[in-house]
Amino acid sequence: METGIRNPAVKIAFYAILLLWSVSVIYPLIWTVLDALKNNEQFFLGAPWSLPKIPLIWDNFSYVWKHYHFDRYFVNSFIITVGSTLLGLILSAMTAYVLARYPFKGSGVLYLLYVSSMMIPFILGLIPLFFLMNSLHLINKPIGVIFVYASSLLAFGIFVLVGFFKSLPKELEEASVIDGASHFGTFFRVMLPLSQPGLITIAIVNVLNIWNEYIVGTILINDPRQYTLPVEIAVMQKEMQYRTEWGPLFAGLLFTIVPVLIVYMVFQRKIASGITAGAVK
Repeated sequence: METGIRNPAVKIAFYAILLLWSVSVIYPLIWTVLDALKNNEQFFLGAPWSLPKIPLIWDNFSYVWKHYHFDRYFVNSFIITVGSTLLGLILSAMTAYVLARYPFKGSGVLYLLYVSSMMIPFILGLIPLFFLMNSLHLINKPIGVIFVYASSLLAFGIFVLVGFFKSLPKELEEASVIDGASHFGTFFRVMLPLSQPGLITIAIVNVLNIWNEYIVGTILINDPRQYTLPVEIAVMQKEMQYRTEWGPLFAGLLFTIVPVLIVYMVFQRKIASGITAGAVK
């Protein structure tokens, strides 16, 4: 990695800080993996941070998957995450396209309102949100959670995509209209595919946020059959007051951590490039 730092002492200090930061991030994950391979006896008789003994307790993963119904909660999280991401993408893309390509009186103010909403903590609106969803009979329904997640992520999607749409040549739209395409046809067949880098960035960030979200899940879902993975992890932790199963608890944590970790590792470069591409253009 080229840092541009020429002073050897400063470069050593820079790499030392990066090393310490990497250890502080990686160590909790390694500790979680090791503790997921232990039984209760190893937790009580040995140190929690000690290495697991042979044979490793791989049954913790199958136990938590079946006994705690993680298969059901994994599917719930997957449906809500995919549905919220797709709905948020299409709504933010359509809004950003109108703001970028069809300016109207007040469009700049509207854009500023969308962007400034990212500075307002979402937790401040939980109480009115609950009453609104309850009046719409969307409590304990995945579609209600999908609507909330998709709407909460609109501002970020609009912020990223407006720059992309402004950077695209107007000649593309004109050529599409000459070929007989409508406004919707131009958007879905020409402009939307060209904004793919921004869409990928938004999709990845949304997936990471929605998959790990806990507060909205606890407010809008109180049916155990509709729990998402973060909510079920919290339920497992509360049950530890009455019975201790530390190995399965850490195994459940890994079921929650590993999918988003894989997504981030695969697409981390696209996140950075997608956010900056629109601005650079």
